[in-house]
Amino acid sequence: MAPMSALSPLAATLHVAIGGAIGAVLRYQAGRAMTQWLGPQMVAAFPFATLLVNALGSLLMGLLAGWLAQRAPSADGEQLRLLLGVGVLGGFTTFSAFSLEIVVLIERQQYLLAGLYAFLSLALGVAGLIAGLALTRGIA
Repeated sequence: MAPMSALSPLAATLHVAIGGAIGAVLRYQAGRAMTQWLGPQMVAAFPFATLLVNALGSLLMGLLAGWLAQRAPSADGEQLRLLLGVGVLGGFTTFSAFSLEIVVLIERQQYLLAGLYAFLSLALGVAGLIAGLALTRGIA
């Protein structure tokens, strides 16, 4: 693999795009499998698939981040980070990236920033969705 400095923006983007496509398909198939396993009524009553994907994605992100930090050379590590971390896990669930970012802030002992980031992510995410629904309902 090419050294990190030789990784062009196009090559980096392709790593993310290919990984993202794989992650999105895995996310979709996880939802289908959960629905088949539990049945549509159970999945409609509680978002089991999303919970599973978020927990699994966070576990996998932790494994990847730990492995890359300890074992991967910088050039290969950057390509693997883009393909697997940003791409596959980002397409599978962005919750894994959110979890990693909070843990990094905690490890840096930036507890206030970690709490603020968690609160703002949830609050702004829910508020954004409510605003989007309100806007589309007003248009329709």
